[in-house]
Amino acid sequence: MKCGSLPAKADPEEQCAFYCDILKPLMDQAKEGTLTLLFMDASHFVMGCDFLGYIYGTTRRFIKTYSGRKRYNVLGALNYVSKKVLTVANESYITASEVCELMKKVAIEYFGKPIFIILDNAKYQKCTIVTELAKQLSVHLVFIPPYSPNLNFIERLWKHVKNKLRTKYYDVFEDFQNKIDSIITDTDKNDITVVNRLIGEKVQLFNKLRIDCYETVHELKVEKKAA
Repeated sequence: MKCGSLPAKADPEEQCAFYCDILKPLMDQAKEGTLTLLFMDASHFVMGCDFLGYIYGTTRRFIKTYSGRKRYNVLGALNYVSKKVLTVANESYITASEVCELMKKVAIEYFGKPIFIILDNAKYQKCTIVTELAKQLSVHLVFIPPYSPNLNFIERLWKHVKNKLRTKYYDVFEDFQNKIDSIITDTDKNDITVVNRLIGEKVQLFNKLRIDCYETVHELKVEKKAA
């Protein structure tokens, strides 16, 4: 039996209500062209930590990797329809300042239509400086329910970027950064077919799925071994 994961504090019914009452109508209107819908979130790429790739064989293999902990932080805003991504990046931390900078880019890029941004409840995204700027720019911030990364489609994009990074060893940080930037730039160009498959109309919801606690899963494993 293969199990999936669900954040322990997530509320499946609240997620379903958010999707049906808020997210799905926004998705439909975005496809009709009456508004611009974006998904915003940050991803943190640590060079040499998580991008070793995979080699299958009977002999254990070792792959050279970078010994430092240099990190490239990217805050992105993904256009649900076009799949174009606007970004703000740095090597330190993503804060409210970066969120404000990205919102200004979004307001300029998509001027002329109502703008809605789906994002999570991180403090630096929900603070006064961000919400006040959003009002000034006429940008509508739509916060997903707590513990609901499945409702923020840009999470799928970050997975796509990380998968493409696992094809080469990088020993120069600038090369690592440039590769990430090039993958993101390609989301609405060379990779548009792949990204459209990842980010479409389907949303993972849990209200109709069986959710087991750790103890139940553990008991099932014991029963399977005994059989």
